[in-house]
Amino acid sequence: MCGIALIASGIRLHCSSLFSDFIISSDEADQLLFTIDDIKTALKRRGPDSLGSKEFSFHLKDFTSLEGEDRLALVQSGESDNKLDNGFDRPKAIAEFCFVGATLQLRGVNPVTQPLTDADENILVYNGEIFGGIYVGDAENDTEILMQSLAKCCSCTSEEHTKLCLDTKKGKCSVPECLSTIKGPWAIIYWQAGSRILWFGRDAFGRRSLLVKWPTSQDMRFILSSVSPASHNDFTESGLGELTLWEELPCGIYSAHISAPNDGEFVDGEVIKHEWPNPLLNDLLKWDRKCVQPSPDELSASRIRKQCMLSAHSTTIASDEGCIQASVVMPAETVLLALKAAVMRRSAINVISKGKCDINGRNAPVAVLFSGGLDSMILAALLDQCIEKKYDIDLLNVSFDNESAPDRISARAGLKELRKISPLRRWKLVEIDGKLSTLSLESKHVMSLINPSKTYMDLNIGLALWLAAGGNGWLCEGGSSIDAAACIDEDDRNCGRISYKSQARVLLVGAGADEQCAGYGRHRTKYRTGSWVGLHEEMKLDVQRIWKRNLGRDDRCIADNGKEARFPFLDEEVISTLLNIPLWEIADLDLPSGRGDKKILRHVAELLGIHEAAVLPKRAIQFGSRIARESNVKNFGSNRAANQASAGSVEIPIPK
Repeated sequence: MCGIALIASGIRLHCSSLFSDFIISSDEADQLLFTIDDIKTALKRRGPDSLGSKEFSFHLKDFTSLEGEDRLALVQSGESDNKLDNGFDRPKAIAEFCFVGATLQLRGVNPVTQPLTDADENILVYNGEIFGGIYVGDAENDTEILMQSLAKCCSCTSEEHTKLCLDTKKGKCSVPECLSTIKGPWAIIYWQAGSRILWFGRDAFGRRSLLVKWPTSQDMRFILSSVSPASHNDFTESGLGELTLWEELPCGIYSAHISAPNDGEFVDGEVIKHEWPNPLLNDLLKWDRKCVQPSPDELSASRIRKQCMLSAHSTTIASDEGCIQASVVMPAETVLLALKAAVMRRSAINVISKGKCDINGRNAPVAVLFSGGLDSMILAALLDQCIEKKYDIDLLNVSFDNESAPDRISARAGLKELRKISPLRRWKLVEIDGKLSTLSLESKHVMSLINPSKTYMDLNIGLALWLAAGGNGWLCEGGSSIDAAACIDEDDRNCGRISYKSQARVLLVGAGADEQCAGYGRHRTKYRTGSWVGLHEEMKLDVQRIWKRNLGRDDRCIADNGKEARFPFLDEEVISTLLNIPLWEIADLDLPSGRGDKKILRHVAELLGIHEAAVLPKRAIQFGSRIARESNVKNFGSNRAANQASAGSVEIPIPK
C-alpha cells in the first residue's frame, strides 16, 4: 500500500475525448488552496515507511534548424542550474511536475523509496499489489518489477499498437497492454520520458483510490492523488468548498502527451482514455452471465442439491490402484477453491513483512475486518487454512453501542465457532469501541478521507472502517490464548479486558460479496418486480459502480492507518468463477432472508464447518455497529426523523 500523487502546473489540458477543455497558466499558480506539503502529509499516513518526491520543470527555448526556421524545443530538466549548455540564461520554467510517493512496504528484501527512476529518466509512483500477470519473486518488490516491465514498453497506445509496431520494436508491448495484464489492485502515475507521455489510471474494478483535481479558477493545477489533503481552510468559515474540487478518477488507463504548442505560452497535454487490451478483463467488465433464467426443473434440482450437498458431495470408488476419492464438484466447491486461492495470494507472509511482526506468532501479520457475519467468517476460516498456525489472527470488530451492538454479539458468537473448527489457532477478537459524540475531530478527518463522497451514510461507514482499521481496542483477558478454554464456553463479557493494538498491516475485507451474490435488500425488491433478468441487471449495475460508491472511499479510510485493505471477493479469478455459475445457484430470492440471499456463500460456509454463520442475515456495518443510530440521533434528532428524511442519502451540509 502506498500513497501517490502528481502535482502539475503550467499545463494546458485538452480533454475533448472526456469533456470540455481546461486551461492552466503558471501566471495564476499562486492561487493555491493547499500546498504540496499538505498532500505529502496526507499521503504519509498511508505510507509510513518512506516518503519521497521528484520534481522537474519544462522550459521553452528558441533554436534555429538547419533550414534556418525558428522553432520551439521542449527541454526537460530536473536541475536548478539557470544556465543552458551554451552559456545563455535558462528561460523561466513554464511548467512543473512534482511526483510524490509514500510507501507501506509489504514485499521485497530491500527497502524501496518512491518515486522510482531509471537510467532513461522514466518516473514511477505505484500503489498496488501484483498477484499475477507479471511474475514477482518471493524476495522481489512488485513496484521495482513493474518499473522494469514498463521500461521495455513502446510509446504506442493500445489502439496504435499494430503488427508493424511489434515487428519494428522487437516485440515490445504498449503500456496499456502491460498494465492490463496485472492481476490485483493498483493505481499508477508513470512518466515515460522518451516519448514525453504521462500515463495514469487505476485497475478495472477500482480497488485502489486515485482522485483527480482538474484545473479550475480556484486552483489551476492538475493533481492526481490517492487522497485529498485536509487543507488549512477545510471545516472553517469557508466550509467544505475545497473538498468539492476532487473526483474519483473513473477506472481505466489514461495518457497525456506533453508537447510544446505554436504559441509558446503553455505546455500542452492531450488527455486520452484507452480501452483495456486484455480480452479476458473486458469479459469480466461486461459482467454478462450466460445462465440467468432457470427452468422449473433446473431450479428444483438446485434446491434438492443443496439439501444433500454436505452428506453426498463426494463418493469413494474403487480402482486398480486402490481406493481414490472422486468428488462430484458442486458450484459451492468451485467457489470455495477460488476464494481460498484468493486469500492465499493476499495472505502470503512476504520477506519484508516478517520484520513487522513477531515471527514466532505472538503478533498477527494479517487481520480480518470482522462482524461475525457470513462474509467475514468465511474470510477468517480461509485465512486459518492459508497461514501457519504459529501466527495469530486478529479479528477487528467495531461497535458504537459497546457489547449491545449486533455486530459485537455476532462477533463473539463467531469467535466461538472459529475456535471450534480451529482450536490450535490463537484467535484475537479485538473489540474496538467508538462513541460518535466524542469523535468530533476524528469525524472531520474522516470527512476529508471519504471525499468526494459526502453523505451521512458515507461518513458513518468511513468512520467505522477507519476506527476498525486502526485496530486499537480490547481483548478478553486470556481470550487470545489457546489455553483459555474457560472463555470458549462462557460469555466473553465475564472475562477481564486488556488493551490491545493490532500490528497487522494487511486487512482482509469482504467488499464485493453482496454485489456479486445478491446480498442487498434492493436485490430482493428488483427480483420481485423484474424476476431473474431484473435481478441480474441490478447486480451488474452494482458491480460496475462499486468503484465509485464503495472501494475508493473504503481504501482511503483503511489506508489512513498505515494498513492495506485486500478484497478476496474481488479477485479476478473469483469474479470469473462466480460469473460462470448460473444465477439461480448464486441466489434464490424466493427463499427467506438468511437462506436465499448469497445462497452460494452460505453453502461455502457450510463446507467450511461454520454452520451458525451460514444462516445469518445481511447487516451493513453502519447498522451492525450502530453508528447509524448514533448519527441519526445527533443529526436528525431521532431514528424516526432520520428515516423520514432518508438520512442515508442526505448530503452533509456545507457550513455557512
